[in-house]
Amino acid sequence: MSAPRPRQVQTTAEPPAPPEPARLDPSLKPARRWRLEIAYDGQGFHGWATQEGLRTVQGTLETWISRVLRTAEPVKLTVAGRTDAGVHARGQVAHMDLARQYDASQLAGRLQRVLPADLMVHQVERAPEGFDARFSAIWRRYVYRLWDAGSVPDPLLRGHIVRVREALDLNAMNRASSSLLGLRDFAPFCRRNDFGTTIRHLTDFHVTKSEDAGAVIECHVEADAFCHSMVRSLIGAIWAVGAGRRDLAWLERVAAHPVRHNDIHVMPAHGLCLETVGYPPDDQLAARAQQARAFRTPQEVDR
Repeated sequence: MSAPRPRQVQTTAEPPAPPEPARLDPSLKPARRWRLEIAYDGQGFHGWATQEGLRTVQGTLETWISRVLRTAEPVKLTVAGRTDAGVHARGQVAHMDLARQYDASQLAGRLQRVLPADLMVHQVERAPEGFDARFSAIWRRYVYRLWDAGSVPDPLLRGHIVRVREALDLNAMNRASSSLLGLRDFAPFCRRNDFGTTIRHLTDFHVTKSEDAGAVIECHVEADAFCHSMVRSLIGAIWAVGAGRRDLAWLERVAAHPVRHNDIHVMPAHGLCLETVGYPPDDQLAARAQQARAFRTPQEVDR
């Protein structure tokens, strides 16, 4: 008599069976790097980074990519910018290294069919030589969206735009945001990090207001990189000035503080969206990645 087959246990948490794997090239080749363009609604995720027992963007993507490709080892993603819980992304970028050659368009199509509705891989393509989604990036652009007392909120957008009670002075907010531009230590606006620098180059920070869609206020923030909670803290600082709660002298004192400042209000996550990530020309990708890994010192900041 043949031995009984081991019993298979299924759980309700198990995702549905994966589709057929993406088409393989007949010949095995060395590891290839692939570039992914990703968008997601952050409301249903506990941020980008994988956390045991929690639904995250990275964990969901890595699980489904590994299943679609039926890889022997789990696929690992490197991302341009780790977003916090509740933060959205329209133009997130990541890379992965695979041992085989795949049909990129087929892989993107299969992922689009199996991924949940709040997560989308728009494009998969062969990465150019020297590309690193994190370290090759030269800037990240975020937009934080607000409704103030003069806006007409759309309830359908409440998960993406934060409502504040005050009527905001955009001129004051723009004066405040421009005072923070440059290469400087943003420790007052960042969660403490004992293993990394808080020196960043803030290249653009300005505020606009649309004439339609409920008069949405958009705070545009661009830098070479960001610390944990830095963008929402920056928005909290200029919101306080725009609301008349604080003045520019206060902001100047806060910005000069050597560590995280307790007066800074960290704005809610759902108003923030990573819009796009910028990279240099292909022949400069490797050099940029090497430069970005260098540890900055206080002597480099703008005076």
